[in-house]
Amino acid sequence: MSDWLQPLTLEHAEVRLEPLARTHHDALIEAASDGALWNLWFTSVPKPDDMAAYIDDALADAEAGHAQPFVVRRRRDERIVGCTRLGHADAANRRVEIGWTWYAAGAQRSAVNTASKRLLLGHAFETLQCAAVELRTHRFNRRSRAAIERLGALQDGILRNHRRMPDGSYRDTVVYSILASEWSAVRRHLDHILEQAA
Repeated sequence: MSDWLQPLTLEHAEVRLEPLARTHHDALIEAASDGALWNLWFTSVPKPDDMAAYIDDALADAEAGHAQPFVVRRRRDERIVGCTRLGHADAANRRVEIGWTWYAAGAQRSAVNTASKRLLLGHAFETLQCAAVELRTHRFNRRSRAAIERLGALQDGILRNHRRMPDGSYRDTVVYSILASEWSAVRRHLDHILEQAA
């Protein structure tokens, strides 16, 4: 594992981000089953039978120093409601991507995503001293694009035929970013949203 990315827990009043472990397998299946998220063609949420491989791949990425995967635990009921990750870590250029994020249907359109992103962005800019943080999504994932834009990220562009999807189709990936120079304003914006939600 890279010295730059180390396992840690990040906490907020709404959520706790815990290092992903194989012991989270059943809880993640339960979360993904709330809404049968694997049926959304523009996402890559694993089916129950594929969850073990999904976790193994994330942990291998972490061991190689490329990623820092988390499960998302909702504080009010202590349920695991999804997962997220810092990935494509580039310590030399001080860049990471926040992604691989999905939530149980019951946790969507709540403060869970905003609080999770606030924790990850704070860690990226304040601890890892990132110059920029990327967020990416499928061009047709309108809900994800709106959520990223609500965070305060700006669109950099669209990578055409960027990635192969599980069904064999190619994804056009919309790339967003937040720069270190923008973090102070974005942080105030996110803290305001979370205060209003509370």
